[in-house]
Amino acid sequence: RFAEQLGGRSAQELVAYCGSGVTACHNLFALGLAGYPLGKLYAGSWSEWINDPERGIATGD
Repeated sequence: RFAEQLGGRSAQELVAYCGSGVTACHNLFALGLAGYPLGKLYAGSWSEWINDPERGIATGD
């Protein structure tokens, strides 16, 4: 099912992120255990992104 969600892209193209970068590590670890190649970790995650006013934020409005 996960491979279907990738839509033909490699798991190596994934960038995992969360609030601070800690939980995203678990996601990458799980991918590795499932036999997928590791993606990338955005270590700063949301905490870093939100602190830069130059970065866009989609609110759904």
